Amino acid sequence: MGEQKVSILSDKKQMHKFVRNLLRDVEALEYMLEHNWFENDIVRIGAEQEMCIVDKETFQPSCKAVEALERMQDLEWVETELAKFNLETGATPLEFKGKCLSKMEKEIRNQLDTIQERIKDLDAKIILTGILPTLQKYDMGMHNLTPKKRYFALMEAINKQLVKRNTYEVRLQGVDELLVQHDSPMIEACNTSFQVHLQVSPENFKDYYNISQALAAPVMAIAANSPIVFGKRLWHESRIALFQQSLDTRTTHDHLRERSPRVSFGNDWLKESILEIYKEDIARFRVLISGDVEEDSYKKIEKGEVPKLRALQVHNSTVYRWNRPCYGISSNGKPHLRIENRVLASGPTLQDEMANAAFWLGAMIGMADKYGDITEYMSFADARDNFGKAAKYGIDTKFTWLNDKKITAVDLIIKKLIPIAKAGLKKMKVDKKDIKRYMNIIQKRAENHMNGARWMLRAYTELKKNTTDNEALTTLTAAIVKNQKSGRPVHEWEMPQLNMLKKYKPSNLRVEVFMERDLFTVEPNDIIELVADMMDWRKIRYTPVENEKGEFVGLISSRLLLRYFTNQYKSRNNKNLLVKDIMIKDPICVSPDTTLSEALKIMKENKIGSLPVVENDELMGIITESQFLKVTGRLMRRMEEQGEG
Repeated sequence: MGEQKVSILSDKKQMHKFVRNLLRDVEALEYMLEHNWFENDIVRIGAEQEMCIVDKETFQPSCKAVEALERMQDLEWVETELAKFNLETGATPLEFKGKCLSKMEKEIRNQLDTIQERIKDLDAKIILTGILPTLQKYDMGMHNLTPKKRYFALMEAINKQLVKRNTYEVRLQGVDELLVQHDSPMIEACNTSFQVHLQVSPENFKDYYNISQALAAPVMAIAANSPIVFGKRLWHESRIALFQQSLDTRTTHDHLRERSPRVSFGNDWLKESILEIYKEDIARFRVLISGDVEEDSYKKIEKGEVPKLRALQVHNSTVYRWNRPCYGISSNGKPHLRIENRVLASGPTLQDEMANAAFWLGAMIGMADKYGDITEYMSFADARDNFGKAAKYGIDTKFTWLNDKKITAVDLIIKKLIPIAKAGLKKMKVDKKDIKRYMNIIQKRAENHMNGARWMLRAYTELKKNTTDNEALTTLTAAIVKNQKSGRPVHEWEMPQLNMLKKYKPSNLRVEVFMERDLFTVEPNDIIELVADMMDWRKIRYTPVENEKGEFVGLISSRLLLRYFTNQYKSRNNKNLLVKDIMIKDPICVSPDTTLSEALKIMKENKIGSLPVVENDELMGIITESQFLKVTGRLMRRMEEQGEG
């Protein structure tokens, strides 16, 4: 679950030492591969389960991971993640046969139940979801970084890679559009995954890794579960773009030189062995952090001892391939190789996750058995293009499959990949009941055209029609928690209803959650007639004023316009004034972290009907009495529905 003993590279001497260790690790790995040191007579599977922690009543992120871990010091399988609202567990590796899948599900379920019991007194719940719907941008600040040496070192190291700019940009477009800057890589912490591992022998690694690349797109399409970011409906699997962009330190240039992001699908098929990937990643990407490496891996080789390759593992942990190669040492002391599937989102239920795992694992074995070298049937360009399309469109994707055949995701899953996955699971002698149960979930999901992403998009869109975005997101999250508790797979879930929330208290939430962001603004030198017409067209009572630099400088209200035109009429004055002549030049403003109750108090005390939300002279949004009416009106209806009116 990540090498924790790391530090920032503080000087050149430390860097040179670490890089030498890194190169020695590569030499040691090459020697072990050439001399058949690796396990090749057994196949194991494993998994890592990431989760979010939410408040049990508000369903907002609960940043209590540190407190939670204090209650679980006796548990070796639970660990921190990047943000204080995340945790991660690791399942025991199992031989890929018999009831391994249902055993793994049972183990993870017991882990989740144990965590839930331990955090009960923290007024918190755990939730499995690719991106928590109630997350807001302010949750992604460095104040929510888990206080671990590894995470601080990683954040600092990535920030040092920024050139010509000091912010990260996220640009995503789906039903809605997200354009946002952030001052750290913390937006990465939005992503929550279910990572599945498959142990493979060195001689088969090339073919299996290429198959994992080909399968990444259709597996992600049927399993997509991350369509909502900060209240925006975006890609079906928004984790893919969000992860890449949150760590992307590249800038645009006049030339067309290729520069790979640290988060990527890859650049070509694997030609020979796992060494290609490690060598490419060392050549392409600067070392970010140093491990506390004491061993000389090659000296251990000379002694006949298996090295841990710590330097190689530390560097590998800072290059984020969606199918990541992994080196490890089994309990019997022998080294082994694994492929880690990182495309699968957490949720919608543990049963759905295990069905996704079974589908991928079975398809990996089945495809290798049926096709061998997948590169003879598909170009890498098509595999990468499929991956991008699947992230955007999920189960609605149309793929370019083997031998250049065009096929929809549903047809590909039902007609081709499920039979192949079943054959692969049977070959590994997986329990027949497990095969039937998990493959039936994938089959029904495809037949009903319903996975986690589609369910969330449909539910959120319907909820938004009758309430504020925040209550819709809160209801959606509450429904996910409730459905996960039921254990029913996502294709059987009903659409959530607004009255399912027992309590909804928006007063302590920030104005950033409720403010109007779709703003129509004018400049100081615009004519007043333009403002009047705009406000009439858009049926708004307040118009912010920004200067040419985009800085907030004033506010126009409908009352000011009425006064202006009344004076014009009374005085028969034909003098044409400009916006700057009548605007409120120093309006009362609030910051995004002002609570809704504080904002209401400010408006009442100052007898004003709007509050611009401003940060560093930049207009973020505006909150008006209409937003308050919408919130209070919804609360009144809720009371009536619950018989409290």
